[in-house]
Amino acid sequence: MKRFQFIDKSTGGSVKNDLLSGITVALALVPEAVAFAFVAGVSPVVGLYGAFMMGIITAIFGGRPGMISGATGAMAVVMVHLVSEGNALGGSDTAGLQFLFVTLILSGLIQVSAGVLRLGKFVRMIPHSVMMGFVNGLAIVIFLSQLGMFKSHGVWLSGSSLITMIGLVALTMGIMVGLPYLTKKVPAALTAIVMVSVLVIFGNLETETVRSFVFANGGTGIQAGFPSFNVPIIALSLDNLLFVLPYACILAAIGLIESLMTLNLIDELTDSHGSGNRECAAQGLGNIVNGFFGGMGGCAMIGQSIINIKSGGRGRLSGITAALALLGFILFGASYIEQVPIAALVGVMFMVVFGTFAWSSFKVWDKVPKSDVIVIVLVTALTVIFDLAIAVLAGVVVSSLVFAWENAKRIRARKHTDDYGVKHYEIYGPLFFGSIELFNSKFDVQNDPDEVVIDFKDSRIVDQSAIECVNKLTERYLKKGKNIHLRHLSSDCVKLIKRAEKICDVNVLEDPDYFVAIDNFRQSQVALSKG
Repeated sequence: MKRFQFIDKSTGGSVKNDLLSGITVALALVPEAVAFAFVAGVSPVVGLYGAFMMGIITAIFGGRPGMISGATGAMAVVMVHLVSEGNALGGSDTAGLQFLFVTLILSGLIQVSAGVLRLGKFVRMIPHSVMMGFVNGLAIVIFLSQLGMFKSHGVWLSGSSLITMIGLVALTMGIMVGLPYLTKKVPAALTAIVMVSVLVIFGNLETETVRSFVFANGGTGIQAGFPSFNVPIIALSLDNLLFVLPYACILAAIGLIESLMTLNLIDELTDSHGSGNRECAAQGLGNIVNGFFGGMGGCAMIGQSIINIKSGGRGRLSGITAALALLGFILFGASYIEQVPIAALVGVMFMVVFGTFAWSSFKVWDKVPKSDVIVIVLVTALTVIFDLAIAVLAGVVVSSLVFAWENAKRIRARKHTDDYGVKHYEIYGPLFFGSIELFNSKFDVQNDPDEVVIDFKDSRIVDQSAIECVNKLTERYLKKGKNIHLRHLSSDCVKLIKRAEKICDVNVLEDPDYFVAIDNFRQSQVALSKG
């Protein structure tokens, strides 16, 4: 029997797959957008508008076809503080929303600038261990967010209601696992949602639906009109600017990090390659439009993106379909979508959790450096406890420090004195801020002869700290009345070293016969001996 694969990499894109997967994603977007709107402290309609506008713009202009963007929890947890503080600052219950829209516009401009300046490439600097911690943390966050669906009016389900909910969730997951063995012509997630919805509606089963979920959280339904253009109204003052600017930077950073890392993940799952810079610009444009049309903004959504590619969505049409279907639900189909059982959507998201979590991280614990294991656990924990931006930044910092420490221990020096009494230091390994102390310990300035050669053929001066180290070392030799010659320095290092032409002779051209100052010194010694 063929082993179950959550992502079928061999599946190519098609119009049918894109359309059906887009509808599936749209169904999953509804409760997510509503839930995140409540987290952010705004109306459900604002969340739905945000998901639609982010989705349509990134689908058309984004750098990763098949990736889905919308209202996200990572940004919502920041927005709730912005809205509440904005209400207090503006002195009304609507002021916070206006501050949110202004912040989204400013955040979008920052993200567009990141795309124009081609900063998306820096996502390549994120280590694989951080990536594994990222997906594990997000899988846990998605799982925990779904547990809230097992509540009704803030109270945990119990008795027959809980049994029904668990049974429907299990049925949804069972359909998604089993259907691909029978046919792959229709998305398993969409089929599962439709079948469970039919069972609930015609079987008169008492369970939570999208409608009851919205009303239980203080909403009045999901039907609304087209989003309309409005310029956010806040007083133009330095105080207001200083208030929104930090939030704009935080939202821009969270959005870019989550979007670019999701893009990398989708690239790996589909064996394809997206454009990080283009995605940065599209995410920014989406947030700017949200600011002017009354949405809560957002970024890439890893859960819905995986649902999309699992359902066969590969092209831009899948994202466009998801966004337009969501708008259709808002305008015309609210009464039908509100009948979808929450259990079906929870089952789909639980399958996303299963497919998102990097189960391979358990297999590599005894095969990779302990530092990588620590980073995986650290990023996973921080993603769950705090947010994605803090987790990724902490992971990158720890990985960088570990890398620097390991390389700092690799500086070595092979020493020998030639027939002319000249001492040679052949340096191996990178010279940078972390290896300076060990590098200095290799030299014996007091007891070295009058002529010393330091050969950097198998080394490289990396940073300003290393350059200063070389300068100070040459000064120590000069104070003792000794000559020091630096050989095989790269041309960029030569330009940076202060007074290099005065204190050392450098073989900039990498002369294979080594006709440098020290060779002239040897020839002069031979001439004197013959004279």
